[in-house]
Amino acid sequence: MQFLWAFLVGGAICVIGQLMFDVFKLTPAHTMATLVVAGALLDGIGLYDPLVDFAGAGATVPITSFGNALVHGALTSLREDGWVGVITGIFKLTSAGISAAIIFSFLASVVIRPKG
Repeated sequence: MQFLWAFLVGGAICVIGQLMFDVFKLTPAHTMATLVVAGALLDGIGLYDPLVDFAGAGATVPITSFGNALVHGALTSLREDGWVGVITGIFKLTSAGISAAIIFSFLASVVIRPKG
């Protein structure tokens, strides 16, 4: 039964992503960013961990799990280490390379404006 729920939940997340492409005409970057933020928001309000407990790999494999991991690490370290933990928690739970890419990409987006 666990495999069925993993398949259904993971498939539902993929269907949401496909609908974002087809119906809302979002680019792959917008779709990916939206799904990461959705995973982060669900973890922030405490709903992603119960989903992982229920669906297993169906919730831990899709891109939404990356947002979950970022927020989960930051909130856990915030409770343990204070405000410094918000940044260090991201590095503890996710790989330093991916976290650095996110931070530097954000900083670059603040400084550089795309040409129309």
